[in-house]
Amino acid sequence: MNVLVVDDDFITRQMLAFTLRKAGYEVTTATNGAEAYERFLIDQHQLIVSDWSMPGMDGLDLCRAIRRVDSSRYVYFILLTTHDRPEDAIAGLGAGADDYVRKPFDPGELIMRVNAGQRVINLETRGLTIFALARLAESRDPETGEHLERVRNYCRLLARQMKLNPKFSETIDDNYVQLIYETSPLHDIGKVAIPDSILLKPGRLTTEEFEVMKTHTIRGAETIAAMRNEFPNARFLHMAHDIILSHHEKFDGRGYPHGLSGEQIPLCARIMAVADVYDALTSVRVYKPAYTHEEAAAIILRDSGTHFDPDVVAAFETCLSDFDGYRRRYAGIPEVIETNEVAIMA
Repeated sequence: MNVLVVDDDFITRQMLAFTLRKAGYEVTTATNGAEAYERFLIDQHQLIVSDWSMPGMDGLDLCRAIRRVDSSRYVYFILLTTHDRPEDAIAGLGAGADDYVRKPFDPGELIMRVNAGQRVINLETRGLTIFALARLAESRDPETGEHLERVRNYCRLLARQMKLNPKFSETIDDNYVQLIYETSPLHDIGKVAIPDSILLKPGRLTTEEFEVMKTHTIRGAETIAAMRNEFPNARFLHMAHDIILSHHEKFDGRGYPHGLSGEQIPLCARIMAVADVYDALTSVRVYKPAYTHEEAAAIILRDSGTHFDPDVVAAFETCLSDFDGYRRRYAGIPEVIETNEVAIMA
């Protein structure tokens, strides 16, 4: 992410830029508010660190001017100031600033506050992108909505269970669990590029048609890759790309589009494969009835090590009842709760 640093003092400006670059940020500098505003209009920076007291357009004026711009992206504005009275903080926030850092600044505090701003920006970008793309997928297939809800919950169940496995302690944390929950609805976004004659065909596909259908993984990944290039720090786009491209790969290398095997397949895609297949098996299709929970579970357990990652299947086996619970909830099937006296309907 590129941070726009604004300060009329050369030494302070250089120190700010050095600190942020050392932390991995790209930095653009401006010597005053007017110059910063011109740069903002051209480059649309989303994170700005600006001195408050500058000749001409000061930090408050710059913040107000930026807030008046009709931008499609949120701009996180941090004021750098020697002012430390409560009324000064109120004035800064009232002008539209999100945070402020006192001069002389502490490098650790500056990075902490800039990191917080980046998280806010990433959350906004993530939410808007996922919502827009998921709705696009739904527009092509009226049955997609419930499928997306079920699959995202299945993915979260699996990730939570695998988080308990020491093998994944450095890979799966709470943020990973949340990311896979949020990004998994995008797994079939590439189907928007598939012709209706194939996507909505009321029956089994021919071999030639299936080859076209398989391209949805690549087409969808290409779309996300373009967005990822624009927002390289958005971790969710990296996960979304891996899920979209690789969720039809098989653990033994017989899947598509690239015939990856084992741990060559991204972990999030290996999780997605189990969730997606379970949902496909337990759902009605024009060419088959819905399998029961028990039948679908037996197939997934049988295909451990061939179609599916054994570690993911082990997690699946541990939370079978939870899978069945979500399946029933989104299919409108009352949940049966067993007690010592009588089975009651939830």
